[in-house]
Amino acid sequence: MKIKTRFAPSPTGYLHVGGARTALYSWLFSRHLGGEFVLRIEDTDRERSTQEAIDTIMDGMNWLNLDWDEGPYLQTQRFDRYNSVIDQMLEDGKAYRCCCSRERLEALRAAQMAKGEKPRYDGHCRDSQYNSDQCSVVRFRNPQEGSVAFNDKIRGLIEVSNAELDDLIIRRSDGSPTYNFCVVIDDWDMQITHVVRGEDHINNTPRQINILHALGAPIPEYAHVSMILGDDGKKLSKRHGAVSVMQYRDDGYLPEALLNYLVRLGWSCGDQEIFSLEQMKTLFTFDAISKSASAFNTEKLLWLNHHYINHLPPESVAVYLSWHIKQQGIDTRNGPQLVEIIKLLGERCKTLKEMASSCRYFYEEFDEFDADMAKKHLRPLDRQPLEALRTKLAAISEWNVENIHQALQSTAVALGIGMGQIGMPLRVAVTGSGQSPSIDVTVCAIGQQRTLTRIDGALKFITAREAQ
Repeated sequence: MKIKTRFAPSPTGYLHVGGARTALYSWLFSRHLGGEFVLRIEDTDRERSTQEAIDTIMDGMNWLNLDWDEGPYLQTQRFDRYNSVIDQMLEDGKAYRCCCSRERLEALRAAQMAKGEKPRYDGHCRDSQYNSDQCSVVRFRNPQEGSVAFNDKIRGLIEVSNAELDDLIIRRSDGSPTYNFCVVIDDWDMQITHVVRGEDHINNTPRQINILHALGAPIPEYAHVSMILGDDGKKLSKRHGAVSVMQYRDDGYLPEALLNYLVRLGWSCGDQEIFSLEQMKTLFTFDAISKSASAFNTEKLLWLNHHYINHLPPESVAVYLSWHIKQQGIDTRNGPQLVEIIKLLGERCKTLKEMASSCRYFYEEFDEFDADMAKKHLRPLDRQPLEALRTKLAAISEWNVENIHQALQSTAVALGIGMGQIGMPLRVAVTGSGQSPSIDVTVCAIGQQRTLTRIDGALKFITAREAQ
């Protein structure tokens, strides 16, 4: 049997971490078994579905490198197919027209709730022969006896009495088919063998299985993934990290880091924490998915992002860094290659956005020094070390880290002072701040002429300070 899975988001909002994890698990299962993966956009809610949301979902999938073999299919483009099946079901007596008014249904619901009963349709029109155009709602004739059971790949056997399931609407009064029906026809037509989705769909599954039985269609396997909570145990919200997947890109995360983090939110393989995408595909099984809810932890995600910044090939990270560089309007034509920036700042920066902000002085001149750092390290007594160091640096014929370090060391020895009394004034002079990688590699990357010009600027600052 050819394995075929699908990811079927509703385009009523962005692709968030919960949806991305579901997509990842579905994608990994198909890839693990050499199957196919389908992307389907379930846009039957036409009032809330937007093209912007569809674009955002596609952008998120592409950024995460979760490729699909078929799709994206749009349910709104398949209404003729759904309605032809519904019409056949009406002919076969597997569905019926319902003429109940909204007022009657609301009164029924209120009466049931007043008695402490579960609100459900009472089958009022089930055995009536309505053909009037006014009776445009169509309901599925759900079995009234027995039960429906399925063996969830994560949760085990789930069984529901048919008496608990009412006759759900499969076509609305405006002629549009409903979500639960469209899903069934899509999974049937697209030959989906395994449905991976959130646990909030468990209640839909028995209804969908009954419709599949009525149509004589094969029943896929189901795997319902537990929800993701905030680290305080509450429902995931924006303050926990429930934002668009693309917001993580904007905040400077690598897709490899987010995927690694998401796969571990409910799935495990021993004590291993770091997984490449190839390792995930090789090792992933439903058996290792927890039934319990997972807690989102931003600090853990940051840790993983820092790891990938420093362990992926710099050339790969540079592709993503360049996007952040452009976003911040930094002109990198004069200065080191981005792969060098990653090597220089990788240990210091946990996100690419932070790295882009931190690398500006390698490429652009600055108008002023950090006030606190200048107050501490660009004082009149720092003039002599900076002047002596400038002379040494100007004399270097081969500009490299080793020669720069030697110039720093020999200046400190000649003046009888510590390296810190040389390094910090130089750092503030060439970067404008008190934070940078090792000063010799920083100066090397900035370049000889630019370094000398910036030292001159620092000396002018000291002169102006003396004159005050």
